[in-house]
Amino acid sequence: MLHPYSKHDQHYVALDVIIFGFDREKLRLLLIERDFHPEKGKWSLMGGFLGKDENPDQAAARVLEELTGLTGIYLEQLAVYGDVNRDTAGRVISITYYALINSENFNNSYHSEYKGTWFVINQVPELIFDHNIMVDKALRRLRRRCRTQPVGLELLPEKFTLPQLLRLYEAIYQQEFDKRNFRKKILSFGVLKKLEEKDKEGSRKGAFLYQFEKEKYAEMIEKGVQFEI
Repeated sequence: MLHPYSKHDQHYVALDVIIFGFDREKLRLLLIERDFHPEKGKWSLMGGFLGKDENPDQAAARVLEELTGLTGIYLEQLAVYGDVNRDTAGRVISITYYALINSENFNNSYHSEYKGTWFVINQVPELIFDHNIMVDKALRRLRRRCRTQPVGLELLPEKFTLPQLLRLYEAIYQQEFDKRNFRKKILSFGVLKKLEEKDKEGSRKGAFLYQFEKEKYAEMIEKGVQFEI
């Protein structure tokens, strides 16, 4: 007896994960040097194929863990890419995700195993297939996300200064913000808790450290509060 789908064409389903990290100064993208054909030796997003017992979210989380050693990371499905000739090895449909990680938590042993390298976001090299298009779309999505919720919970250390948060926003938008206006606006959202501790790495006087009020953060996101800076 023929399988009910046997008359239809069969395709491969891939997962490509766009991994953004922040090093307190610059927004970066994690790429790997491809070690197999086609396009061997060229830069690529981290990817893999959908397993028979996985749903796409599970597969994307697996791919992310294989490269970074991290679990429980923010992952958001981005888009589906299915141009007929997008992959020269065969008919491959890619489901893309983007991930946000604090690069300080990145496991360097995984870094060397997969030949992963962090690239500053405005210095990303030419990537294989349609991966540059995927990255551009992910960056646009991240910027839109900044308008609907505060950004930093995933990309910053648990404790951070307002100048560090400002640098994160400037790195994402690739533009400078007025420091006073940014401080006033970000504090008006009520999602930051000022601590008694100071970070004195930059100066003798130091800058106060802050934490996100996670419950308030989640509550305001749920309500759809706008966070336009």
